[in-house]
Amino acid sequence: MTSDLLAPLDLAFWNMESAEHPMHLGALGVFTAHSPTAGAHAADLLAGRAAAVPGLRMRIRDVWPLGFPYAFGGAARVPDPDFDPLRHVLLHAPTADFHAEAGRLMQQSLDRERPPWEAHVLPGEDGASFAVLFKFHHALADGLRALTLAAAVLDPMDLPTPRPRPEEPARKLLPDVRRLPELVRGAASDLGRALDIGASVALSSLGAQPCAALTSGASGTRRTAGVVVDLDDVHRVRKSRGGTVNDVLIAVVAGALRRWLDERGDGSEGVTPRALIPVSRRRPRTAHPQGNRLSGYLVRLPVDDADPLGRLDTVRTAMDRNKDAGPNRGAGAVALLADHVPALGHRLGGPLAGQGARLWFDILVTSVPLPGIGLKLGGNPVTEVYPFAPLARGQSLAVAISTYRGQVHYGLVADAEAVPDLDVLARALTEEVAELLVACGS
Repeated sequence: MTSDLLAPLDLAFWNMESAEHPMHLGALGVFTAHSPTAGAHAADLLAGRAAAVPGLRMRIRDVWPLGFPYAFGGAARVPDPDFDPLRHVLLHAPTADFHAEAGRLMQQSLDRERPPWEAHVLPGEDGASFAVLFKFHHALADGLRALTLAAAVLDPMDLPTPRPRPEEPARKLLPDVRRLPELVRGAASDLGRALDIGASVALSSLGAQPCAALTSGASGTRRTAGVVVDLDDVHRVRKSRGGTVNDVLIAVVAGALRRWLDERGDGSEGVTPRALIPVSRRRPRTAHPQGNRLSGYLVRLPVDDADPLGRLDTVRTAMDRNKDAGPNRGAGAVALLADHVPALGHRLGGPLAGQGARLWFDILVTSVPLPGIGLKLGGNPVTEVYPFAPLARGQSLAVAISTYRGQVHYGLVADAEAVPDLDVLARALTEEVAELLVACGS
């Protein structure tokens, strides 16, 4: 294994982390247990298999002494010579509430001195089920890469082999001095691109009305919840009204937020929070290096619209407009700014970038695709998969969505102090799907 420089967006995630705002992704998989000891056996399997996955043996280290201009102050993935999977795979005491444990574990930062991932095995008190909470630092993986790493330690699956990507030359830490004029011209072009995107972000924020319920101080606490929706119901709505499955799932979030705000007494009148919808820049069915390949769309959620079908139409129109423009244009492409900032800028400006997320968007709504075939660990089948997104500084709630074997799983992560009623929002998601079905005549 060789060293691998962090791409700019990976470096941004690594440097914007704080104790109150850890930058790791999560996924809670719930398994049917074939025996009362299935959880302990699963922990042994995970530890044994993790040792054979190269991507799980990589830690992140500074590369201060090298590189000009972009690598200076950067970081790289390097093999951990002391890698011990037993420090990453942890078996816990039996629990009756997987989400209560997941919330407690999600608020704990990963150890930055070791490969930044963990797998927490949670046996169920009933002995009939167990759960595994995977945590991957966002500098190590985006949602698709995290799925690949997690799948590597589950039971083998018969998946098509991805087409190999043409070999790319290794990124030099020390460039040829004869290329310095070229680098300077490139930096100037990058700065212009950054200014253009920054201007789009500023324009998108004009007139934005803050939603107090989606704003949070730095409590460092976390709470999670999960909701299961029948995918057939989502398709009924989509076929009746048009658009895509993702349009319906985003509109469900808008309607659930409306119900939640009204029930807690905050009111939904005039509330149109800006949702960041991440968009993967990975090429489908193609092997790709580790790290993040992301852009995104910005969508105003029509929380203030009392009509469920009107909310869906608004979301569909906004998503169509974003798709026509493409993920590399508009305020939603602000993630691309990372590509135009030198490594030292990420290191020095990481905390400010984390604080700036609140100015850019109000809530994250992201989708994580899962394979259509059944996942297993030690022969124990996965029945539910709840993805969890990092919670940006100043924000109280993030929503992640996955579809798996005919069901949609909403994974909610919230600041526990700012959102003590996360169960109310979870219930509202189910109620919103039911209302959409009635409105569509299904």
